[in-house]
Amino acid sequence: MKLITLTFLMITMAVASKTAAQSQVLSPELLWKLGRVGLECVSPDGKLAVYGVSRYDVKDNSGTRALYLVDIQSGETHLLTDPDKSSSDSEFHPDGKKIGFLRDGKLYEINVDGPGEAVKVSDLEINGFHYAPNGKHVLFIQDVKLDKTLQDVNPDLPKSSGRAFDGLLYRHWKSWRNESYSNVFYVNYDNGRFSSEPVNIQGNERFDSPLKPDGGMEQISWSPDSRWIIYTCRKLHGTEETQSTNSDLYAYEMKSGKTLNFTEDLKGYDREPVWSPDGKYLVWTSLARAGYEADRSRLMLLNVQTQQREEITAGWTYEAYNPVWAPDSRSLYFVSAEDFTHQIYQIGIDDKKIRRITSGTHDYTAIKAAGTDIVATRTSMVNPAELYAVNPKSGATRQLTHVTDEVWKDLSKPTVDRRSVKTFDGKDMNVWLVLPPNFDAKKKYPTLVYAQGGPQSPLSQFFSYRWNFALMASQGYVVVAPCRRGMPGAGQAWNDAITGKWGDAMKDYLSATDAMAKEPFIDASRMAAVGASFGGYAVYWLAGNHQKRFKTFIAHCGLFNLESFYGTTEELWFPHHDFEGAYWQTPTPRMYQTDSPHLYANNWDTPILVIHNELDFRVPISEGMQAFQLAQLKGIPSRFLSFPDEGHWVSKPQNSLLWQREFFGWLGKYL
Repeated sequence: MKLITLTFLMITMAVASKTAAQSQVLSPELLWKLGRVGLECVSPDGKLAVYGVSRYDVKDNSGTRALYLVDIQSGETHLLTDPDKSSSDSEFHPDGKKIGFLRDGKLYEINVDGPGEAVKVSDLEINGFHYAPNGKHVLFIQDVKLDKTLQDVNPDLPKSSGRAFDGLLYRHWKSWRNESYSNVFYVNYDNGRFSSEPVNIQGNERFDSPLKPDGGMEQISWSPDSRWIIYTCRKLHGTEETQSTNSDLYAYEMKSGKTLNFTEDLKGYDREPVWSPDGKYLVWTSLARAGYEADRSRLMLLNVQTQQREEITAGWTYEAYNPVWAPDSRSLYFVSAEDFTHQIYQIGIDDKKIRRITSGTHDYTAIKAAGTDIVATRTSMVNPAELYAVNPKSGATRQLTHVTDEVWKDLSKPTVDRRSVKTFDGKDMNVWLVLPPNFDAKKKYPTLVYAQGGPQSPLSQFFSYRWNFALMASQGYVVVAPCRRGMPGAGQAWNDAITGKWGDAMKDYLSATDAMAKEPFIDASRMAAVGASFGGYAVYWLAGNHQKRFKTFIAHCGLFNLESFYGTTEELWFPHHDFEGAYWQTPTPRMYQTDSPHLYANNWDTPILVIHNELDFRVPISEGMQAFQLAQLKGIPSRFLSFPDEGHWVSKPQNSLLWQREFFGWLGKYL
């Protein structure tokens, strides 16, 4: 009897412990305890993959990134680099025996078998690298000072802080234009050491490769025979540069030192050059129109032997990016957003047929070929990134990493659902619903209508560390996320539908709000609209047009006045395309007359939290200041939160936690 009682007690305690663990919900603090997983590279034989895990120390307001090695078949994993020192940008040496990576801007190498200590290859400061396939060279990128500062010109005023510019794009995203340019170099490499002086293949050009601010080593590649270096560059300066997205691919021949521009007739972005393993083909992503950064991303194929070039995705209405060659060089894998999730596809080089490999309510965000498998990172709105192996023939998947399990596996999790809603003009619109943990359809929940940024950014199954739907739902809110027109996922026509007509996308939000308000589990008297960037614009527009639908608003880095935005933003190709011109043109483009939120200022009457960052040069802080000033002068309960050290996003750990506390504090007060 005692044994039975003891056994029963132990079972009860175990069940209670598990129930207690599962009753815990996601919080901002727990979100910052998650390791953030990113795929780095795959070994030449396709058996091993390297991935990085970023972890953050909120108290120190800093983070580190460690590299791990995983056996793709067995899943066996071991730590590759010191977790207390940040390591990134890894790549296997062509012989597969060593892995190079960057630490503190220097190239290091570590053995694959029995890693031991990492060895520094060179003291050169570099920002990225690729081994030549023959193992005899390394290409790298480095910032080179090519312009003089005012202090250089005036050496007697070394403590002056002035800047002077003679053209636009003098500041970009969150940085001012300085005297340096990112150029591509190569150097001889022998047995773990650089053995020659570096050669700048751009010849000290005043142009950046890769493209700033977010271009990486995917924009530069070696040919399989190590004869050519292909690099992406936009050779425009100043005011001309800020009006065009026209980047080209340049081929530098190692033997002759000559450079050829082979995409000169292609007018939009040309990026991501990838050689076929047999060296017969080069594929890259290309946008057709200069000045339209959200144009459909096409796959262009060059037959190196015949010099024939074609778009192999012609007729495909969705975008294609992250191209990866299959080992036999007869087909390509790529990622595309169809039906508002990012999935993996395959296209044949000969027949041009496109086959969907994966499906499900999740996104694949990075892919690499690995022998008979594809290795990919996968996320959803309620699951952080982990690595998966995908069988390209069957679509079957195997989870390779479990980095986030320590925090994630025992949480009570939200669920994702979707609806189809009729828009104001009778079109079908996908709407994501994220429901709180332990959702009870008989209850009524306060609801957040989320407005996505972009405006042409996909609203797919992403996992954000700021606009985190799982976190919002875990605080007891239903999240309504409409895939309004302008977003990839329903074909290019839907994506293009907001050009010159942002107000139509705003009506989509009202259609979704009204439809969801009829759901029995949504409390229509407690709804808020929230969003950032274009989503912040949407919040400002809704604040003047919602007719009492919402009880409060939160806008982050939003556009308030389209005329002042056009006059202060930096990448002018964006508003010039989307607004269909400048505000001083005759006749004045329609959007300035009908779609600017400031035109509806007299209707504002609802509490609003305005968040804006002082280093945001994409949507300058004056936009948020105008909105806050309006609310204050009208006596509307309002609060202005700004971060002097953040750009368009919030990235520092303590800033992010403060952002989330203010966000949920405001919702708690007014919703």
